Amino acid sequence: MLSSFLIVLPVFGLIAIGYGARWLKLLRETTGEGLSDFVFVLAIPCLLFKTLATATIPPDQPWGYWISYFAGLAVVWVIAQLVARHLFARKGPELVVSGFAAAQSNTVFVGIPMILKAYGEAGAVPLSLLLAVHLPVTMTAATLLAEGKGTSPLLLLRRLFTHPIVVGILLGSAARPFVGMLPAPLWSIVDLIAGAAVPCALVSLGIALRRYGLASGIALPAILSFLKLILHPLIVFLLATKVFAMPVAWAGVAVLFAACPCGINAYLFAERYKQGVADASSAIALSTGLSLFTTVGWLTFLGVG
Repeated sequence: MLSSFLIVLPVFGLIAIGYGARWLKLLRETTGEGLSDFVFVLAIPCLLFKTLATATIPPDQPWGYWISYFAGLAVVWVIAQLVARHLFARKGPELVVSGFAAAQSNTVFVGIPMILKAYGEAGAVPLSLLLAVHLPVTMTAATLLAEGKGTSPLLLLRRLFTHPIVVGILLGSAARPFVGMLPAPLWSIVDLIAGAAVPCALVSLGIALRRYGLASGIALPAILSFLKLILHPLIVFLLATKVFAMPVAWAGVAVLFAACPCGINAYLFAERYKQGVADASSAIALSTGLSLFTTVGWLTFLGVG
């Protein structure tokens, strides 16, 4: 319990700093909006560029591993959007935010330290594979869902190819054959900007929590937290252990990756579209708090806790 608490403590700490700074009026609300814009437009694209350009991807893809994780992700995403639409009257990008929050994991602060501590070197390769594709897949899916409905194909293509996230993904993929030729100062700039993504995003989230609180109520964030912390890893566990054959460590990494709380990118996405911000911020805060208990349960269930 203590180790799990220490893992998520930096998340709450940075959120609390943003919340407290806004409560004490040291920062303005527009500061949070500016920070989220910086993260979405510059920091996350740089992070994606670096991740995709340098990731080691095996020639023979572990399809059972991919299917186990992303099938679970797709199921909870669809359920979250159906619940948000029919029970809470959400629509448009708000629906996408709900699905995104229920499906996308907080990997930086929770997933990486928890998984490496649980599986050590045996978990490093499957973890790196998921890290390489997780954010590009979820961000691209969210962008397509938000931009695609009712949009002409040409306008959709223009929006996609000028979208900061998609630009980062495309540039990172295109740079893979030339990684060794890129100058060191360029990587230093990319590292500095990408390194600011998580702290700036969490401080921005704290400012948003001060503004919105639980304005969306407790019901929808609680459902999104259940889908993220319980249902997503359960589906992944069943697929990875009962349907597909893979090493124990690979199955465990996929389950723990899915068991992470709602990722900060759902909030950044909501801020970008100015819809569903209260839903996203509340779900992230609630799921992160509950993950203190659920991650301990999953670690014990997998036999590594």
